[in-house]
Amino acid sequence: MTKTRITLLTAGLTLAAAGMAHAHATFELDNTPSEETFKAILQVPHGCDGKPTTEVQVKLPEGFVFAKPQPKPGWELEIIKGDYQKTYDNHGTKVSSGPVEIRWKGGNLSDEFYDTFVIRGKVSGFDKETVLAFPTTQLCGSDAKVVWDEVPVAGEDAHALEHPAPTITVTPASEEHAHGGHGTHQAATGPVEVGDLEISGGAAKAMLPGAKVGGGGFAVKNTGSADDRLIAVESPAAGRVEIHEMAMENDVMKMRKLGDGIVIPAGETVELKSGGLHLMFMEVQKPFAEGDTVPVTLTFEKAGKLNYVLPVGSAGGEAAGHKHK
Repeated sequence: MTKTRITLLTAGLTLAAAGMAHAHATFELDNTPSEETFKAILQVPHGCDGKPTTEVQVKLPEGFVFAKPQPKPGWELEIIKGDYQKTYDNHGTKVSSGPVEIRWKGGNLSDEFYDTFVIRGKVSGFDKETVLAFPTTQLCGSDAKVVWDEVPVAGEDAHALEHPAPTITVTPASEEHAHGGHGTHQAATGPVEVGDLEISGGAAKAMLPGAKVGGGGFAVKNTGSADDRLIAVESPAAGRVEIHEMAMENDVMKMRKLGDGIVIPAGETVELKSGGLHLMFMEVQKPFAEGDTVPVTLTFEKAGKLNYVLPVGSAGGEAAGHKHK
């Protein structure tokens, strides 16, 4: 096995939480279809009998591959690599080894607070519903630890276990997805609603061969009485998705990233399209081709998450696929 270490020198931050619903280490989201990129957000709610947590170790199960942990200020990140039991396809490249355990070390998470530890990876190779366990260990200095590694046997209630391992439930991929890439998803046929929001239209632009950055957008209508905010967009078709704005400054058109997302005012419609607010797909492995589709997961501050699909139009078409009347 090989080890990679990254040390962050900035001060660590923790999030205080009153009345945690779970005393166990659990994932914020605990289900995903197979063949999708999944962000495993581990919640650590307390220390070891009052002692602060100084290290968190997470073992990755077979089928959770190409893992990338999120660094945390104030913690040293250790990535332990090893062989997979099977070979997995990574955008046309066969991969048989990668990260098998992630460790955040050297921090100081007080028992009075909780924090999250994030690992992004692809769930792959499952043709039936499967529960994946991520055995997790909290170290509290050199003389105390809590191990979350118990897995229920068939028919056993996981809530009856004293130290259950964090798990995610994987469901089989759709037939379309299982047979190849982001271009096989079916596009949405009409408006999709989440909370008080209605998402409609939308498209991604076709990309030139070899290009790594693509653009796209859609329309969001807020039918409620309170503002909401689009805070994040993710897609398995890109390494990351950013929200950008183009605006005139001193007669010069400039583009900037919107780190705080986009406000969706109550009673109004916000359009993401070329020339204004829009999405930028970064680190694209397979350039978008006209006729393909690109799946995205939209996260709103109040309405929550929504899966949506953008058809790929011509390189010169409107990114949002939405025309003014």
